[in-house]
Amino acid sequence: MLGATSSGVSARQDGSVVATPAVRADQAGNSNHYRWITLGTMGGPRLSLDRAQPANLLLNGTQAHLIDAGDGAATEAFAAGAQFQMLRSIWISHIHFDHIGGLSAVLGLRLQVRTMTPLTIFGPPGIKGIVDDLIAAMRPSAELGYGVPGEVPLDPAAGIKVVEVNDGSVVNFDGFTVKVARNCHCSFPPGSAGDLKFRSLSFRFDLPGRSIVYTGDTGPCDSVERLAQGADLLVTELIDIEDTVNKMRLWYPDIPASELDKMEEHLRTHHLTTAEIGRMAASAHVGEVVATHIAGGGNAKAIADGGYVAEIHRFYNGPVTVAKDGEAF
Repeated sequence: MLGATSSGVSARQDGSVVATPAVRADQAGNSNHYRWITLGTMGGPRLSLDRAQPANLLLNGTQAHLIDAGDGAATEAFAAGAQFQMLRSIWISHIHFDHIGGLSAVLGLRLQVRTMTPLTIFGPPGIKGIVDDLIAAMRPSAELGYGVPGEVPLDPAAGIKVVEVNDGSVVNFDGFTVKVARNCHCSFPPGSAGDLKFRSLSFRFDLPGRSIVYTGDTGPCDSVERLAQGADLLVTELIDIEDTVNKMRLWYPDIPASELDKMEEHLRTHHLTTAEIGRMAASAHVGEVVATHIAGGGNAKAIADGGYVAEIHRFYNGPVTVAKDGEAF
C-alpha cells in the first residue's frame, strides 16, 4: 500500500471542530503530490452511521478535486482538509442519487461562504441539466443572501462551468490528464432509448508521478480493464452479492416483489465481486487496489478479518485495502 492515513476532525475546548488534513505538513507545499481520499465508502441507498455515501477527493497542498458527490461529501471533504476555495473540479461518474446527492450542498455552501473561484463540473450526458436545475433551486437563497438591506445578491452560476464527457473523452485539466471510458453499470439494449440517453463512466487520472483509475459503479467490463492497464492505483467498487441481496430484501420488505427482482438483477450484473476485482487487477497489472463503495456496508466480519482482501488475493498478488471513510492513498 502507498501508505493509507486517516483524516478526521478534532474538537476544540469551545466545542467547535477543526479539520485534520489528510495531506502531511511536509507535502502541503508540493503541488505535484496528489493523494486520493475515500470520503464516503458505502454504496446507497441504505444509510450508515459508519460510512458516508460515495465520494472521493484528489488533494494536494493547494487544490482539490471531488470525484462523485454522495450525501455528506461537503462535510467529509472539510474533514479531509479541503476548503471550498481549493475546489477546482467535480467529476460525476453517473447520476444515481448516492453519487450526486451531496452535490447541491457542495454548490450551495460554496456560494454561501462567497467562494467564486472557477469550478468545472465534469460528468456524463445529462449532468448539465441537473446542475442547471440545482443552480435554479439555489437562486432564492442567493437572493436572500445574509438578509441585510442593500446587499447585492451573488449569481449562483458565477464561476461554474459544466462539461459533459463520454466514452473516449480525454480532458487536460489543472496539470493532469483524465481519460474517460463508458462502463457496464447499465444493460440497456444497444441502440435503445436508454442506451442512447444514459452513461455510466470510469475515469483514469494521469497525475504527475502516478496514475489512478476510478471504476465508479460497473459490472465486469473490458473497457474498464483497458482503462486500468498499468495504473498505479485502482479504486474500485465492491459488492458481496449474497450479503447485499439478503440485506435489501430484509431492509425493504414493502417494495413490490417485481421491483426487488429488478434490484437484485441490477446488483448481480452491474457491480463487481471480489473475484471480478481480483481478475481485473491482475489482468490490468495495476500496482495497488483500493476497494470502496461497499454495497450495503458489506459483511462486517469479512471486512474486519480480511476476508474480502483474501478473496481478491486469490487472483491478484498486489496490495489490497478495503477502505474506510477518510483514508488517504
